[in-house]
Amino acid sequence: MPTVRTTGHFTSADWKEGAVAGEDGLPRLANATVTNAFSGGIEAEATTCDYAITYLTGGTGAFAGMELVLGRVDGRAGAFVLEERGRFEDDGTVHCTFEVVEGSGTEELTGLRGTGGFTYRQGETKVAYTFEYGLE
Repeated sequence: MPTVRTTGHFTSADWKEGAVAGEDGLPRLANATVTNAFSGGIEAEATTCDYAITYLTGGTGAFAGMELVLGRVDGRAGAFVLEERGRFEDDGTVHCTFEVVEGSGTEELTGLRGTGGFTYRQGETKVAYTFEYGLE
């Protein structure tokens, strides 16, 4: 399966976070529901993402999540799910890698496989991503 590399940006439109456990100390667990909008190789007006977050200090930690993307990849329409893992640092930098959940592609994205990632820096309103994918 040949792979294609595509790029673009996303913005977060909504972030709702709540404590799960350890509210009075560290480590602490939280859950966040996020809405993102993608442009570029991935186009989606409003994704749905759910994160489990571990705070190790006041500003550092790790997260894992799933994001449902309904839109297009390089013009092909359909939906797919991204499994995401990452970490965040005291300076506000977030590093994330993601992978398409096998079997989650629909319509013109049936058989989609791929991986990608992004680095967010404090204060950015648009976050650049890369995505390498193939269709079986």
